Amino acid sequence: MKIFTKSILVLSIISCQLLMMSVASAQQKGEPFEGIDVTWQNGSDRRDSSVFKNMPYFTPSILLDVNYTYSGNNPNDNTVVGSTALARNNEVQLSALHFGGDFNYNGARARVMTQFGTRSIVVPRNDLSPYRGQYELANVYRYLSEAYAGYHFNKWYGINIDAGMFMSYIGLNSYYQPENWEYQASFTSDNTPWFFNGIRIQIFPTKHLKIEPWIINGWQSYGKFNSMPGFGANITWMPNSNFKILTNDYYGTDNDSLPDRVRFHSDNSVLLRYLNKPESKGISKMAFSLTGDFGFEKGGGVNGFSDGNASQGPAQYFASAMFYNRVWFAKNKLAWTIGGGVMTNPGRYLVLYPTGQASPLPNHSNPTQPEGAFPFSANPGDQFKGWDCSTNFDWMPNQSITFRVELVHRESSVPYFAGAGGVTSQTGYTNVLLDPNWKPDLVRAETRIIMAILFRM
Repeated sequence: MKIFTKSILVLSIISCQLLMMSVASAQQKGEPFEGIDVTWQNGSDRRDSSVFKNMPYFTPSILLDVNYTYSGNNPNDNTVVGSTALARNNEVQLSALHFGGDFNYNGARARVMTQFGTRSIVVPRNDLSPYRGQYELANVYRYLSEAYAGYHFNKWYGINIDAGMFMSYIGLNSYYQPENWEYQASFTSDNTPWFFNGIRIQIFPTKHLKIEPWIINGWQSYGKFNSMPGFGANITWMPNSNFKILTNDYYGTDNDSLPDRVRFHSDNSVLLRYLNKPESKGISKMAFSLTGDFGFEKGGGVNGFSDGNASQGPAQYFASAMFYNRVWFAKNKLAWTIGGGVMTNPGRYLVLYPTGQASPLPNHSNPTQPEGAFPFSANPGDQFKGWDCSTNFDWMPNQSITFRVELVHRESSVPYFAGAGGVTSQTGYTNVLLDPNWKPDLVRAETRIIMAILFRM
């Protein structure tokens, strides 16, 4: 492990030095992916340009996500379980407000995007790294979705070296809902990282190829769990405007009490636009996205993809897939999406823990105790399988706003979603004493309707 880590660090330092030496007299050949239409892609900005594009040095960005969701289970505390997109049932919620933008000056570059709304609480809730050492990292970073600075080198089709907090590509879906075909992400995306904290190097050796290594604190973690950082990379290839293929791979140690337990994860997607008639009043565009993920944890009492002996422990892995097909109508003003996915995760190490009294996360006032009185178990060998399907309809009168109505059904192999009794207390409120006979009402299925207004400028 130590030899591997040192080798990676040495190679990274040498690569950076070679890059800096080679860019001194280099001229950039062009812009990466120039002329490639990405506006149709799942997880990408659907705008063809920004209204602020002619501003020198700084390009502002504003995103707003307001939703209302109704659960057929109708939990008495209105709490949504098992989602990073939703927080409250039967209420109009400001899920996300982001504002910030991109700075550029003579090669110096930076991006800052704030985040407010329920997602600033919901997304980082499973990160246990703030319990290592002093300072409340979850509060320090909570209201930032992206914040990094770096430098652009005019080599090949561009090289960027950035440090700070940046978005993850694992799981295909974008963290920003206006970029996604569906609102409630399938298990593949919702149970994988939305952000990384560390260093990335974006290398564009050709117009159609990006190679992006990462040295990061860990798997969606503000801090670092052990002595070794996380390592990963993204490779994206877009030969034309109709096809995209990418892979994201990660290796790290992300268990706060078991530094010998390693994690590997591979995320792979292909996107294809198989019809494009933008001026058609009927069907104007058709495309699909297919994503498959697999990974494992090994060591410290678990044994990857197969059950081991008494010392090796049970299997602990992640395997999932999701597929979505989208059809646009009326010159791309209307769209219909249908799809879903499956997931299995023995050990539940990537499962989003239920909230409220069902949460096994530490209590901030006493980190040795869980927040909930009846925590959802996540022990080696604990099984979890899930599947989901959804369909939605979008009205997009212009490229800055989307009105979406979505129907979602999700099921799990164990009680997991909030039932009628909720996950907070017998009344649904936190300001009451718990009835000694009450327990969180977790059920195996839920069906919900989501209505959302998604704005971007």
